[in-house]
Amino acid sequence: MDLNKLLKVSTLAGKIILESGAETYRVEETIGRICTDFGAHTAESFVIPTGIMVTVTYNDEVATLVKRITYRGVDLNKVDKINDLSRKIKTEDIDICDFNKELIKISNGPRYSNLITLICSSLAAGCFAILFGGNIKDFFAASFIGAFIKIVTIAFQKLNINEFFVNSFCGALCSILAMIFLKLNLCSNLDKTIIGAIMLLVPGLTITNAIRDTISGDLLSGITKALEAFLIAVSIAVGTGAILSIFINSLGGII
Repeated sequence: MDLNKLLKVSTLAGKIILESGAETYRVEETIGRICTDFGAHTAESFVIPTGIMVTVTYNDEVATLVKRITYRGVDLNKVDKINDLSRKIKTEDIDICDFNKELIKISNGPRYSNLITLICSSLAAGCFAILFGGNIKDFFAASFIGAFIKIVTIAFQKLNINEFFVNSFCGALCSILAMIFLKLNLCSNLDKTIIGAIMLLVPGLTITNAIRDTISGDLLSGITKALEAFLIAVSIAVGTGAILSIFINSLGGII
């Protein structure tokens, strides 16, 4: 058995689903399942949001690998596909090389197109505005702002700009556009329009995973993700609050 190859393949699977928004326990479970199903005697992994450490043993052989995680996003489709693939090892005769090819194929698989992403983001922002008590004018205003800040977010992500700055800038942009819409009488409630649009920036999956990891006993990962969610919330508040503060204090609430 080539322990090094098995170690690289299993860690790659863990890396993909961790970067795609999977919980800590799911990453560790997937890595362990792949290693033992391919014949390893034991497999121990330690996963945190910024790194994966895996040790695999077979007879007297021991191999260890550390993988640094620098990107974290949301792609639950990849998590689902790799979960299914890892479970096929027991039911189907899959060679480790073919398994690795499937992993690479999943990793390089296409996401939803930018057009579909913009449409869904726009509808989500508008629906949140309605959910928080807005009217139809707020729906359309929040929808437009949501689509616009999603375009800005996608552009900044391609430039690898710091996430704190991206969220602050988008929060500020959201407030500015909402005030312009209010001045043009294209929305009725400034607060509902802003809340609906900035919900696209709220780290819902990160908060959920922080709670799940903490409950399952992965305290380090849980605390880390909770802190990450807190910093994202602060960055949104900084951008949005700064513009609203200028609008209320300096301009007296009148554009």
